[in-house]
Amino acid sequence: MLRPAIKYDLQIKHGNEYGPREEAAIIQVLRQGAPTSGVACQRFEQEFAAYCGTRYARVVSNGTAALFLSLLAAGVTRGDRVLTTPITWIATAAAAVTLGAEVDFIDIDPVTFNLDPEKLKYKITANTKAVIPVHLYGQCCDMEPILEMAEKSGFAVIEDACHAIGGEYKGRKAGSMGIAGCFSFHEQKNISTLGEGGMVVTNDPAIYERFSLYRSHCTRVYGESTKYCRLDESKQPMGKRFWFQDFDDVGYNFRMTDMQAAVGSIQLTRLDTFNQRRIENAAYLTEGLKDVPGLTLPEVMSGNKHVFHLYPVLIDSNVYGMSRDDFIYAMLYKKGIKVGTHYIPIHLSRAFISRGFRKGQFPVAEAAAERLVTLPVNPRQSREALDYLIESIISLAC
Repeated sequence: MLRPAIKYDLQIKHGNEYGPREEAAIIQVLRQGAPTSGVACQRFEQEFAAYCGTRYARVVSNGTAALFLSLLAAGVTRGDRVLTTPITWIATAAAAVTLGAEVDFIDIDPVTFNLDPEKLKYKITANTKAVIPVHLYGQCCDMEPILEMAEKSGFAVIEDACHAIGGEYKGRKAGSMGIAGCFSFHEQKNISTLGEGGMVVTNDPAIYERFSLYRSHCTRVYGESTKYCRLDESKQPMGKRFWFQDFDDVGYNFRMTDMQAAVGSIQLTRLDTFNQRRIENAAYLTEGLKDVPGLTLPEVMSGNKHVFHLYPVLIDSNVYGMSRDDFIYAMLYKKGIKVGTHYIPIHLSRAFISRGFRKGQFPVAEAAAERLVTLPVNPRQSREALDYLIESIISLAC
C-alpha cells in the first residue's frame, strides 16, 4: 500500500506550489477591495515581459483567450488558413476555428512530438495567415526554419507556449520569437494564478494594442481632453470636466483579477526554481528507466532548455510486454499511479472529423498517440516517490 505522501506526489502533474508569500499577496489584494485589471495586473505584465525579453505583455483569463486574441490581433478572419500540430490540446486549433478560419494540421517530428518544419513547407498556401507551433511538454519547436518560412511567405507565427513557460530555444525564451506568444496559468501548468489565467507577449505595438482592446470590450476611456470631447445634440461640449467610454468594436471580456495577478508575480519569482526541480526529476527518471526494454524516453534537443511540463514515454508493446492502455490500467489499479495520454490527435476528434479530417492523414502523430503516455513530473516529487515510480514501471515489464 502506498503511503499517502508518495501517492500524492505521483497523482499530480502540476507544480504550482503555493506558500506564505502567495497567501500574503491575496490578503493584501482583498484589503484593497479585490479589483480586476488594476495595479497588480500591470505589475505582473511588466515583470512577465521582462522575464520573456519582450516589449509588452497582457494578462488574460486563460491560455485559450491568449490564443484567440493573438490570432484576432494578427488579422485572422473567415476563410484564412491556420496551420498547427495535431498533437496538442484542442484549444490551439479551436481558437482559429472560432474566428472562422480554415484549420489544417502538420504532422509531427517523431522524436520531439512537435510540429515538423520539414512537413510545414509543403502545406503553406497563398491564404496561409498564421502558423501556431506548440512547444509541447516543455520543449520548444525548431523555430529557425519556421521563422524563415514566415519571413518568406508572410504568415504570422503565434507561439503556443502554454507548456513551456521558462523554456528556451537557442538562448531565446519560449513565446518571444513569433509575433505573439501565448501562455497558460491553469492549475496543471508550471506556475498557476489560482487555477486559471493566461498571458500574451509581443514586441509589436500594433499587435499589443489590438489584443488589449479586444480583451476588454474594445473599450476606450476618454478623460479631460477637447480632442475626444463628445458633443450633445446642440453641438456644445459636455462641460470642462468629463469622463466617458466609447467602443471601437464588439469585443470580449478576457480580463484577469488583481488577486490572480498578485499570486502570479510571486509564482514568477519561483518559476526558475520550480523548473529546475522538474529538469532534475526528469533526469532522474531518465537515468532510472534508460535500460527498460520497450520504452522510448524523451530527448532534449541541442540548444533547448526543456522545462518538462510533462514527461512523455513511448511504449513498444511487443518489447515491453504490455500495451499502452494495459500499462495505464496497471499503473493506476496495481501501483496507484496515474499516468496520462496527452494527447489524442485533434484531427480524430469528433469536432474535426465533422470538418472532413480522417484517419491516415498524419501517420506519425497517429502512431505516436497509440503508444504515448506521460509520466507525472513536478517540483513536489521526493526521490522516494520517483524511486517508486521507476520501480513500478520496471516491475510491469516482461
